[in-house]
Amino acid sequence: MPDLFTIGYQQTTQPAVIDALREAGVTHLLDVRAVPQSRKPGFSKSVFGASLEAAGIRYTHLRGLGTPKAGRDAVRHGHPEIMHRIFRAHMAEPAAQADLARAGAFATAAPVCLLCFERDPAQCHRTLVAEFLGRTPRHLFA
Repeated sequence: MPDLFTIGYQQTTQPAVIDALREAGVTHLLDVRAVPQSRKPGFSKSVFGASLEAAGIRYTHLRGLGTPKAGRDAVRHGHPEIMHRIFRAHMAEPAAQADLARAGAFATAAPVCLLCFERDPAQCHRTLVAEFLGRTPRHLFA
């Protein structure tokens, strides 16, 4: 089975993230942000997706695997444990289950990477997404 990776873009740049993905052999990035917009240059959905495609890395946004607003707020206030509870409940939703199935299919076909904002995977839901996929991810840092 191909490797499953995660990466956060906090405290880094778009070129550094793309370099880390290429070095790891990632061929498909799964954006698991609920809102794929960013104040950081280069990380909004359309710009980032185009840059990844230009680098030979496929881009897919899976909105259903994003953290609900209450969970994002909990992390911002220093309570990742609350985010974990909110996210686990969210994963019972039909949209989350549909995107989880898509992520699982992608992850069995090629080396994929789950992307979100937080640099520390322990502070981010992308580790939980990997858990729901039944996989132990390798965390990349750019």
